[in-house]
Amino acid sequence: MTDFITRAPTLEDYWRGIVLLGRNVASYKFALAKTLLEVNPEGGQLISLEELSPVFAKHICHHLKNADKQNTASSSKFLTTCRQFNNDEIGSQQLVDHTSKLGFVNVIDAFHIVNNGETPVRFFVDERKTGKGIRVTDEFNLLMNSVQAANLPREVEARWRLIEAAWALGVSKSLVSVEFDSEDELLYRFDRKLRRKAVTSSRDALNGYQRGKCFYCFDDINIDDPALLPDVDHFFAHKLKQRGFGQVVDGVWNLVLACKDCNRGVKGKFEKIPTKSLLLRLNTRNEYLISSHHPLRETLIQQTGRSLRERRSFLENFYENAWKILLHTWESELKGTPSF
Repeated sequence: MTDFITRAPTLEDYWRGIVLLGRNVASYKFALAKTLLEVNPEGGQLISLEELSPVFAKHICHHLKNADKQNTASSSKFLTTCRQFNNDEIGSQQLVDHTSKLGFVNVIDAFHIVNNGETPVRFFVDERKTGKGIRVTDEFNLLMNSVQAANLPREVEARWRLIEAAWALGVSKSLVSVEFDSEDELLYRFDRKLRRKAVTSSRDALNGYQRGKCFYCFDDINIDDPALLPDVDHFFAHKLKQRGFGQVVDGVWNLVLACKDCNRGVKGKFEKIPTKSLLLRLNTRNEYLISSHHPLRETLIQQTGRSLRERRSFLENFYENAWKILLHTWESELKGTPSF
């Protein structure tokens, strides 16, 4: 997380550090994040566990229908209760009561913990002992009023789906791989029977690691509004697949989000090769993904190398070989302040 946080970190940086970079033994942090974003309480407001429970349980129950494994433990009384609700064995009030008692036992303490330390910024304060709930901070209100606020729910959902994919496979992390479907712009994996399973939108999965900015010009991008969606761009042009480079061109390591002006505007990139300074930026972005935990971490390691040195060498060699074919270099004019 240290590398992900900038010298002048924003509230979005801290929030994304919590959601995108923490280790996860259960999906409750994602459910709590989605609950806070949905309920959107005021700064200073004390919100009880009873008030949080219906929304928190709704998100857990919804995900259980698609992926039954929502933690790494062998059993969970809370998840059993959610499964009973999904099977119509208990009613809504019982679900809420059980969620209030069991659903928040560890997640409130763990929410702001990343890499064994607490984030400098908190989005709520634990007041379960005195007020039976949590008190939302002003920082959360500022976060919700930021330009990036609309992107955050989709980023949480994408991260949740990726973690589920790894848990569902139940195999060694070194065998987990996420592929890209360029036609549907989805990330997918294969299950144990080699059936293709969609995981999440590539935009939703990549956006947070670019801090909600166009990779090339740093203009704000929006993944929530269909009319404003950024392009999923191949840093090294897709045409290289037909020039002997093969499927590696479609690797997650080579995918970035770009505004339409940069990708295909009047002065856009098209099939030119980005400059060496942009190659360094790609390396930085990829290391953010690797700072995350599987499956994107493991996918990039498989594609580009196990060590930082190997990954840099991979990019430099790829660049030199691609330049011999593409020849023309390109770089965008900046529209925002560089953030990575």
